[in-house]
This record gives sequence, C-alpha cells and structure tokens, in this order.
Amino acid sequence: MAQVEATTERVVEAGPEKVFDALADYSGTRAGLLPHHFSEYEVREGGDGEGTLVHWKLQATSKRIRDCLLEVTEPTDGELVEKDRNSSMVTTWRVTPAGEGSSRVVVTTVWNGAGGIGGFFERTFAPKGLARIYDELLGNLATEVTE
Repeated sequence: MAQVEATTERVVEAGPEKVFDALADYSGTRAGLLPHHFSEYEVREGGDGEGTLVHWKLQATSKRIRDCLLEVTEPTDGELVEKDRNSSMVTTWRVTPAGEGSSRVVVTTVWNGAGGIGGFFERTFAPKGLARIYDELLGNLATEVTE
C-alpha cells in the first residue's frame, strides 16, 4: 500500500485568526462551507476545534462514498488535524499569514491507498478529485470570511 496525498491551497482576503476560527467552528460555520460532496454532517462532541468529534459522508465519485468519523486536534497554532477513526485518512488544515489582512490556507489529506491496479488508479485520480472538492470548500470559506 502506497500513501496517497492530495493538497489544495488558496490565499484568502481575511486575517489568519478569522479564517482559522471559521474552519474550527464545526458546530456553526464549517457545515455551511461544505460542498454537495459532503452529507450526513453531525457534530458528536465538542464543536470548536480541539476535542471535536464530527461525522460526515464524503462522496468523491458516484461510486465512492467514505463514511468519516473525525477526531480534531490542534497540534500547533493555526493548524487543525482531522483523523478519521474509520480509515487511515488524515486531513491537516494550516492557516498562515499571507501579507497584510490575508491568509494562506493549505489543506492536505493523506491515506493508505490500495495496492495493485486499483491502487494505481487511486493514486492517479483521487488526489485530483479531492483537490477539486477542497478547492470548492476553500472558495466557500473565502466568501464566508470576506463578507
């Protein structure tokens, strides 16, 4: 099994604290940022950053639906890590300054991919598909924090 990685980034015209707070607000803002690929969103514990347990289903393709139960940690300032209890998937959100009044948001998801020919296709196509999904989410984030 090879590790699969998908990374997406965007500069957002809002300060890092405001952007991070929006991402970490699982009981409020975050649900409104999710594109149609996410369903059955539910905060099960916490709701604001560290200590949150959140559930959703992620439909990356018409045939591929991942049932996610994510534990959220904040290992460093400006960083959220979502570890899926149901798989090897880990998503890390990093928010850093990008000039006056702007932030760079980088989201990276890694997981252990399948082996064989299926793994080849997963490593080839899954990162691009996930990048499109997270690009849409980051667009929604940018709209939310700049209004």
